[in-house]
Amino acid sequence: MMARKAPGFGDTLGRWLVDEGLAPDEADPGSLADVGRVRAVLIAAARERRAVSYSELLGQLGHRFTRPRMRAVCKTLDAIDSAGAAAGEPNLAVLVVRETDRLPGQGWWVGAADAYGYQGEWTGPDAAALVARLQAQAFDYWDAKKR
Repeated sequence: MMARKAPGFGDTLGRWLVDEGLAPDEADPGSLADVGRVRAVLIAAARERRAVSYSELLGQLGHRFTRPRMRAVCKTLDAIDSAGAAAGEPNLAVLVVRETDRLPGQGWWVGAADAYGYQGEWTGPDAAALVARLQAQAFDYWDAKKR
């Protein structure tokens, strides 16, 4: 069967979807859907007691920043935090932040509002206080695990 061509978007439609971060690339060790690798990057950041920007995370995974790739990695972050919560681990997605205000993006807040009973705005001092508290929990948890 011949691959379907996507004019102007690379060799095939499938390759274009992978290149845009809309589908996982199983041959790519930096795949945005690689839960183990993304989790390892976030645990390393937690042990260093630092947050990472979406752009930095994508760069560490071998991708340049695009909104579709950011959305794809957010699905992976959801999977990481779902499994982590089941294992009694603190939230790791809270470590992934926008460069502008160092707060997580809108997708994180939708889940956080329910999970943490947060009713406030997604920006500003109340949001920053919640993020700082949750990041500190992740920092402390993963710091204690390396001993």
